[in-house]
Amino acid sequence: MMHVAEMPWLWAGLAFYAVATVLAFRGAWQLSPAYVHNPVQLLKTERLVLAAIVLGVVLLAIALGVRWERLGHGPFVNLFELLTSQLFSLGLIYALVYWRRPVIRPSAVVVLPLIWVLGTWVLMLEPKDSVFPPTYSNNWLWAHVGFGKVFLSFCLIAAGLAGLILLRSIPRFRGLFTSLSDAVLDQLAWRFMLLALIFDSLMLIAGAVWAQDAWGRYWSWDALETSSFMTWLSIGAGIHARLTYKIPVKVGAVVILLIFGLAFMTYFGTPYYSEAAHKGVV
Repeated sequence: MMHVAEMPWLWAGLAFYAVATVLAFRGAWQLSPAYVHNPVQLLKTERLVLAAIVLGVVLLAIALGVRWERLGHGPFVNLFELLTSQLFSLGLIYALVYWRRPVIRPSAVVVLPLIWVLGTWVLMLEPKDSVFPPTYSNNWLWAHVGFGKVFLSFCLIAAGLAGLILLRSIPRFRGLFTSLSDAVLDQLAWRFMLLALIFDSLMLIAGAVWAQDAWGRYWSWDALETSSFMTWLSIGAGIHARLTYKIPVKVGAVVILLIFGLAFMTYFGTPYYSEAAHKGVV
């Protein structure tokens, strides 16, 4: 791997994400019947998890800032930049929700390992320098990217809650998270999917306006745009099925995870085999 100024900060940020992951599993154990339940000790562990995530976010922000200063543009172009910026935004938004909504805190045992999929991936990439195309210099780019990051973060939180529902159905993990019912987890997960739909819609609208200014067309049905539209449809269809047909909780959890998988592939797969004009910019 190339030795560039931002790498030590990136490694340090990911190290704190790793600490948060270990602490999250410790917190899960403290919720199990095999552990003498101590609310004070559990709260202390949760605060340590939050502190570790926040430190990771701060260090990743420094890594992005150092790279931005060095190259003269934001993390919008190549895969290394995209993954690093997503590690930052996913950690930031999850930390905010983790802080404000204590009920979702057990989801850290699913959310943080999913974030580490990106963390492992980014460490396997060369931090190659990139050139910012002139057509990308548009204020709508910021709205498009910002809405997209919020959308994916809410989708990740929903996937974390859905993952808890499925974990509890496995005999080995049935004793974990007994303080939360499947009905509560299901309700929370679909609320976050509804928020994801709102921000996904805003992302698509801002992206279309940006495309019109950058390339003179709102929509061209390239691979990335088509995949993004399919993700939007899948979220809408999932919410419709949940509200109209009262699908079983475990089926709903699988649907949420499948939608998250599609969103993940849209973000981190399609742009890099597509010949789309905004290849790699999400």
